[in-house]
Amino acid sequence: MNRVAGVSTAAPPRKEFRLPSTGTFVMSALILTFGFYILYPVMLIFVNSFNIASIVDPYQFSLQNWHAAFSQPGIMKSIGNTFLVYVAYTSISFPLAVVIAWILARTRIPFSRGLEFMFWVSFMLPSLSTTIGWTFLLDPDIGFINQAVKWLPFVDEGPFNIYSVQGIIFAHLFGNAISQKVMLLTPAFRNMDLSLEEASTVSGASNLRTMMRVTLPVMVPPMVIVFMLNVVRIFQSFETELILGTPIGFFVYSTKIFQQIRDFDPPEYGQATALASVTLILIAVIIPIQRWLLHRRQYTTVTSSYKPGLIHLGWFQPIATTLVISVVGFLTLVPVLTLVGGSFMTRVGFFQLNTVWSLHHWGEVLQDRFFLLALQNTMLLSSSTALISPLLFSIVAYILVRTKWHMRGVLDSLFWMSASIPGILAGLGLLWLFLGTPLLRPIFGTIWALILVTILQGKLTSTQLFKGVFLQMGEELEEASRLSGAGWWQTYFRIWLPLIMPMLVLVGTFNFVLAAQATSGIILLASRGTVTLSILALELMTHSDGAELEAAGIVSLVMIAMTVGVALVARRFGFRVGVPQR
Repeated sequence: MNRVAGVSTAAPPRKEFRLPSTGTFVMSALILTFGFYILYPVMLIFVNSFNIASIVDPYQFSLQNWHAAFSQPGIMKSIGNTFLVYVAYTSISFPLAVVIAWILARTRIPFSRGLEFMFWVSFMLPSLSTTIGWTFLLDPDIGFINQAVKWLPFVDEGPFNIYSVQGIIFAHLFGNAISQKVMLLTPAFRNMDLSLEEASTVSGASNLRTMMRVTLPVMVPPMVIVFMLNVVRIFQSFETELILGTPIGFFVYSTKIFQQIRDFDPPEYGQATALASVTLILIAVIIPIQRWLLHRRQYTTVTSSYKPGLIHLGWFQPIATTLVISVVGFLTLVPVLTLVGGSFMTRVGFFQLNTVWSLHHWGEVLQDRFFLLALQNTMLLSSSTALISPLLFSIVAYILVRTKWHMRGVLDSLFWMSASIPGILAGLGLLWLFLGTPLLRPIFGTIWALILVTILQGKLTSTQLFKGVFLQMGEELEEASRLSGAGWWQTYFRIWLPLIMPMLVLVGTFNFVLAAQATSGIILLASRGTVTLSILALELMTHSDGAELEAAGIVSLVMIAMTVGVALVARRFGFRVGVPQR
């Protein structure tokens, strides 16, 4: 009690110091960790584009890198080539994927589920492997199809050349440009209310008119999402252009950046970083356009009166079925069977030799120490990613959906931002990160650096898949577990994991495939001792002058057997785990 001028006054209450809540600690740790991994490399790219000193020396800022990079011949042309290739294969693949998704989901096509799964198989095939397969078929000198055409009278040379702009576009179309879009669009088409199409048919509209005037306008939101997902990845393409474009001097932006690092001695890191910075500016323009398009208009396709069903195309049904089966065949069977055939030839495309078929290349590859090392690295990389990423991102998704902690939107936005960064750009940023951070420098070039990268490369898709599962589940089981005295970890492992086990298997498989196929994101971080099968196949195709085509095909077949085999086993296993159905 204080007395001022004879008046008693109470001392002001002291404010109690409170420690931040658990949620604040956890969210801060997650945002700092993922922000360091996502944003710091991007910042390093931009800063180092002005740095003319070597990596270990103090910074010296100048515009020299920018001037030197954009003074080189072909830089602006490579940007134009990037957009040329993207616009060409997207303008074909997107409409075709929409039609195929509509046929699979909205019509009475036989074996629709099996055909849909084949598009998943196509997506699991490494684009590197399918590109090599089509090279065996369409090489102007030794391609199987060109060799067959030469047997025709008055034909001296084959009409096809995979080493061309048209060949690059073709390889993209029958890589995964179509299959990826079909995978994403088919579930959305399947959820559409049949009554909308029935109303159009009753009014006298044909199936084609109904699709154009009713189905497609209603499907605008998912189509915009799929389209913009591909737009932000416009600079992702790398392997196909490196294999097919380099021999003819056709460079896109990603291969031009790669050339600055691998084809110069010493590597032109500063110039490559200046080129990469332009990509960041373009991405910064594309992302707001994407968000604006997504929020312009919305349609509801599933309501309380939702009526599922399929339509029959009448006489056009066999044609539609033939179209889908043909596309599936070109996406999967043709390149794989070509790789198998080429791997058993003495020389790919040389049918005039006395000994056309041989097991020699298989024996050489399977006994090669370097191949066995690459196989071991790939298995370790893919298995570690498949085991760790589902557990890690299921916990992140739980936090985003089941808690009310602050800054959840910031973490979610970080994940979405990371998806727009091209693989070669991310690899360049991570190169600066590992070499410029003392704590990370010791693991640069080791398998642990590659594992860290591949675990985190599937963070967006993995988190979104788990978020969907958690949003579908009620909170009663978790509340009952807490009331019985179980802590969070016990509840998570005893209640949640059994419920989400099928999704854990799916996400693990997805990340196994991604890790086995990873090339552009890890190629700048790998050393001779940590080369993977994908990098080995790419080197055999680009640095052997055609002398190792058979070996490249065999390595690709091993990759296919690994990814598709694991995916099929995991799919079968996924039906048997989790909560049993009665």
